[in-house]
Amino acid sequence: MTDADGNGNGGGAAGVGGHHGGGATGAGGKAGGAAGAGPLLLGVRHHGPGSARAVRAALEAARPRAVLIEGPPEADPLIPLAADPDMRPPVALLAHAVDEPGRSAFWPLAGFSPEWIALRWALDHGVPARFIDLPAAHTLAWESSAEEQPREERQERRERRERRAGEERQEGDGTGGEVAVGGDGPGPGPGSGGGVAPDTPGASGAPSASDGPGASDGPDEADPGALPDVRLDPLAVLAETAGYDDPERWWEDVVEHRGAGEGDPFAPFAALEEAMGALREAYGDGGHARDLVREAYMRLQIRAAQREFGKDVAVVCGAWHVPALRRKAAVSADRALLKGLPKVKTDMTWVPWTHRRLARAGGYGAGIESPGWYAHLFTAPDRPVERWLTRVAELLRAEDRIVSSAHVIEAVRLARTLAALRGRPLAGLSETTDAVRAVMCDGSDVPLELVRDRLVVGDVLGEVPEAAPAVPLQRDLARVQRRLRLKPEAAERELELDLRKETDAERSRLLHRLRLLRVPWGEPAASRGSTGTFRETWRLRWEPELSVRVAEAGVWGTTVAAAATARAEADAVAAQALAEVTALAEHCLLAGLPDALPTVMRVLADRAALDTDVGHLAQALPALVRSLRYGDVRGTDTEALAEVAAGLAERVFVGLPPACAALDADAAAEMRRHVDAVHTAVALLGDAPAPGHTHLRGRWYGVLRTLGGRDTVPGVIRGRSVRLLLDDGELAHEDAARLMGLALSPGTPPADAAAWIEGFVGGGSGGMLLVHDERLLALVDSWLTGVPAEAFTDVLPLLRRTFSAYEPGVRRTLGELVRRGPERRAAPATGAGLPGFAPEIDTARADAVLPVVRLLLGLDEHAAPSDGHHGHHDDHGHRNDHRHHDDHDDHEHHDDHDKDLAGVGR
Repeated sequence: MTDADGNGNGGGAAGVGGHHGGGATGAGGKAGGAAGAGPLLLGVRHHGPGSARAVRAALEAARPRAVLIEGPPEADPLIPLAADPDMRPPVALLAHAVDEPGRSAFWPLAGFSPEWIALRWALDHGVPARFIDLPAAHTLAWESSAEEQPREERQERRERRERRAGEERQEGDGTGGEVAVGGDGPGPGPGSGGGVAPDTPGASGAPSASDGPGASDGPDEADPGALPDVRLDPLAVLAETAGYDDPERWWEDVVEHRGAGEGDPFAPFAALEEAMGALREAYGDGGHARDLVREAYMRLQIRAAQREFGKDVAVVCGAWHVPALRRKAAVSADRALLKGLPKVKTDMTWVPWTHRRLARAGGYGAGIESPGWYAHLFTAPDRPVERWLTRVAELLRAEDRIVSSAHVIEAVRLARTLAALRGRPLAGLSETTDAVRAVMCDGSDVPLELVRDRLVVGDVLGEVPEAAPAVPLQRDLARVQRRLRLKPEAAERELELDLRKETDAERSRLLHRLRLLRVPWGEPAASRGSTGTFRETWRLRWEPELSVRVAEAGVWGTTVAAAATARAEADAVAAQALAEVTALAEHCLLAGLPDALPTVMRVLADRAALDTDVGHLAQALPALVRSLRYGDVRGTDTEALAEVAAGLAERVFVGLPPACAALDADAAAEMRRHVDAVHTAVALLGDAPAPGHTHLRGRWYGVLRTLGGRDTVPGVIRGRSVRLLLDDGELAHEDAARLMGLALSPGTPPADAAAWIEGFVGGGSGGMLLVHDERLLALVDSWLTGVPAEAFTDVLPLLRRTFSAYEPGVRRTLGELVRRGPERRAAPATGAGLPGFAPEIDTARADAVLPVVRLLLGLDEHAAPSDGHHGHHDDHGHRNDHRHHDDHDDHEHHDDHDKDLAGVGR
């Protein structure tokens, strides 16, 4: 059974209430209920291990001639692949529109899903298996047409279908043969007949299914213009009736902890059908009007199967639909509900799925709270608590937590005690979680979150065989992944790449190409321990939705390289901003797409020639320079790129001074960032990056001098320009102090002076400049003490923003220097001043460290190894002592190094 609101809580329960022993007859009379002969209707909860066990027992007892399963009929040719040894659940059926791959839907199946168990039973016993839900062709097309309809038409269409459903109930005269069971609960979606909600998680561009083993919510739920429906959660209603406030806890008590048992294998389904019948009688369709269409189609399919195989047909579906399919309905009424449904050409295949995507927290409508826990219950039915807590202990030990066997034993005892105190038949997930928190996690929820993420939900990723249908691009991607030994995994992991190695370089190119194709399998991350351009760090995680992205990208080419090249060329032509094209050029170099570069470079040159905005040019230059650097590392020919970058830099040099005049505070702050970016780019670009473009650095320093000396330029830019010149050694400390004195003179408005300070000493390294240069600190100190009281509150935010960026130690040192006052700050290092902060370098202290520096640099390696006067003997045994000569040379050698090191220190 599925929940009526798309949450999947109300999935049908196999094995609910074992005390309802009667009322079930079946295939050939075993589960016909009051109706007598009819199909064996097995109402289940999707992804419920209790339902899965009950379905297997019922199929073994009934031995039907055919098994019908809720799911899209287009997947019938794919059913034999479920028996392939390389098929490992969780997997999903993926349907997408041929002309619009982004419109897609999933039908997930786990190893503990009743539908998967029914599929495997049929294949293992040579029994035909078929899917009987509404075709994906209608599901996907229905959503498209629903989006295009006005609100009034959508409402009228819903009311018309509801009237037909009412007529069907009145007609129930049995015309048209047997009835069938089907479906699960929430509104139609992929596989549910209601269409696909484009923004629902679970599919790319189209949602995962919210109903059925994996249909998504239908247009009624996703359509913002439709009238709101009150959607019933059958599982929650049953739990509340039984006195439970948690539907999952009720489900565990009445189903999962009941065990297989020795009783009638059909009794659980009869009990659940009775409960669902009462709910349908009280609530109608439960707010799932689209389910009426699905149920009509499933009845038609079951009639067809009974004509072919007789009465011995088993139907595995969501329990919510069982009463509707048990009821006799006219064939004409069913066909009337299906008349006029839109249709679209679709392709379908198997794709890997993950336990994480089965979780309701991941956005899957028919999802469950704890896929990992349910998988454990299905695979370890004998001692579930002991085995579960053993796995928890193994996980915590792997994370370097101290967990012994005694912890496991005590946690088992505590879980059982809690279950007894709470009146539960067995310890469930809540009891084991409480026991783990108290015994193994010392009451902390931090390690418990790791248990929830790794075990309760889990990162299991399924596998599909190579024989499964796939678009050519998907096949090429799989081939490249195997060749590069880069296996998709559901768990997030970091991948360190050394671009000097060919395999790692190819892996980098693959990941960058996939990013160009909007398939974000990997995301770049900051490298740890190395800042060289030959290293890259990626965070990888394969999500099921990426299969849809690959199908969408298939329109660009049949291989990853060809598709990425075509996509890059198209993106370059469509790009509007210059920065977009420069970023694209960088991506092409990183992805190793030389065939795309000519088009990208042509568009880049055209955009750069037409763009007159200095901000755009300054924003584009750093990306171009990075591209040159990466091209050098990867051996790419970047001559054309260097020409464009040099021309762009010269245009920035010419246009930047006038562009920096008369700016407000926000525009000045943004332009300051551009100045920083251009300064870094010019340093990497070099003096002569291309023929005809020389002395770029010298010309850039001239631009900075112009900016630093113009009164019309905002203070933050003037201060920053002076700082950049000082850092590069293009401005003497005396000149910097003179410019600061002018900027902080009494005639300068306090706000402008504070902005100059922010530009000059702003950033993390600005504090060290004040610490080591007493003159600059004295200028700031004297200016600040002279700011009028009425202007102080205006400059305080700027000053706070500037000084808060310093490290705490730097701020403490500055505070100590200011507290000592100007007289004591200026005292020599040997006096009362702070050691190391005298106005001039203390040569005696600097010379004292030279022996240690020589040792660290390995400059003493050729010196005598010991104090003894050791010589050596020639072949005739005569002693040859060259000590005096070596000492003389060594003394001269050390003198030279001392002079060099002293020069560096000074």
